[in-house]
Amino acid sequence: MRKLLAFDFGASTGRAILGEYENGKLSYKEVHRFDNIPIEKDGHLRWNFDYLMDNVHIALEKAGKVDSIGFDTWGVDFGLIDKQGNLLEFPVHYRDKRTKNTIEKVTKSFSLQELYQKTGNQIMAINSLFQLIETDLPKVDKILFMPDLFAYHLCGKMVCEKTISSTSQMINPITKQLNDDVLKEFNISSSIFAKQVESGTVIGEYNGTKIVSVAGHDTQSAVSTIPEDEINWAFLSCGTWSLLGCELDNPILTDESRKLDLSNEIGANNKINYLKNITGLWLIQESRRQWKREGFDYSYSELEKMAMESKPMQCFIDTDDEEFSSPGDLPQKIKEYCAKTGQYVPQTVGEITRCIYESLALKYKNTLEQMQNITKKNFSTLHILGGGCQAKLLCQMTSDATQIEVKAGPVEATALGNILLQLKAIGEIENLVDGQNMIFNMENISIYKPQNEQMWKDAQNRYIKVCR
Repeated sequence: MRKLLAFDFGASTGRAILGEYENGKLSYKEVHRFDNIPIEKDGHLRWNFDYLMDNVHIALEKAGKVDSIGFDTWGVDFGLIDKQGNLLEFPVHYRDKRTKNTIEKVTKSFSLQELYQKTGNQIMAINSLFQLIETDLPKVDKILFMPDLFAYHLCGKMVCEKTISSTSQMINPITKQLNDDVLKEFNISSSIFAKQVESGTVIGEYNGTKIVSVAGHDTQSAVSTIPEDEINWAFLSCGTWSLLGCELDNPILTDESRKLDLSNEIGANNKINYLKNITGLWLIQESRRQWKREGFDYSYSELEKMAMESKPMQCFIDTDDEEFSSPGDLPQKIKEYCAKTGQYVPQTVGEITRCIYESLALKYKNTLEQMQNITKKNFSTLHILGGGCQAKLLCQMTSDATQIEVKAGPVEATALGNILLQLKAIGEIENLVDGQNMIFNMENISIYKPQNEQMWKDAQNRYIKVCR
């Protein structure tokens, strides 16, 4: 039997999932879970790296002896390493305000159209390039993206895994290598990046256990579980962020694509994952935190029940509006947005939750239509992967809004993709296709069929007017 430990760090929680593989069969269980809460330190919002590494070691102790370990995380963030190999400071959180005006500064000397053509990434202030522009680099010897940083702290090997680096706005999506033209333009030395490696590479050992550089970007780990023999499918990796996209052989670098905020990232199979980053369940998570601060500790299932009992289609928000990007009293921000846009102002917890779910579903519909127009694909199936699979109301709303079939699952798609890449790296499976078929044969995939077509068409027309 092979034992494989997948660390899946989301922007809100971290988990360690232990996989056991024997005779072509895989089982898995969660051995450790912990909150991932940013802290204010030295004037910036940061990830509490010492706390996170403490939990890595707790999970290792709980898991016992394993054959391999892999890390996947959210995108764009990184740690700074000095010449002695030490972490200079806790990594800055992508929601920190330091890059708020960076894009505006960049446009004074560099065309965003040209930047998109060179990197293929959706232009977002949180991207690694803009973070580096606001970083004091003289003391820095290397930067390590978050999954590579965790692996380094176990095995002492510095690498730059391909999928996570492709979220940075510094990779050429055609050559899939660092874009030297972009680095030179912004006075960033290519020497601060470690050697690039492919997803599923054994990079070192920790106490005799292999450390595998899996698909470090959690979205790419999740997508790597979708069977390649399916056709006309799109994916929605649904967690704190929603990443909605499809798989392409080549990047799309047109100005139309840039204006629609579509991004070209590299998948675990070296194909292009063409996607949009959409604010996702962060809206529910942050609202729940606010209600808890007010003394009401609602479970997610309770929130969903209250949403189902609320009147549909009363009001909508642009889920990506800047007002909703920072921590705080999100329910109040939603009320203010609805008042400002002349809509019904939601009053109850259920109404606010329903507003979020319906707005997300309509955002997914608009994005999917944009993607179909550009790629000329006609999607017939949407795979919802990750924690969002458990939000049954959102899954049904998404099927209704998009009017296509939704396949929801696996819930643990990210960790399972992480484990598949470990299995491939240590020689237990020959290719990802074998692992993908194994997972979809063993997992319960929920199917949602579209309903209420006219109601959602009418809602979309109202949504577009409010959320221009």
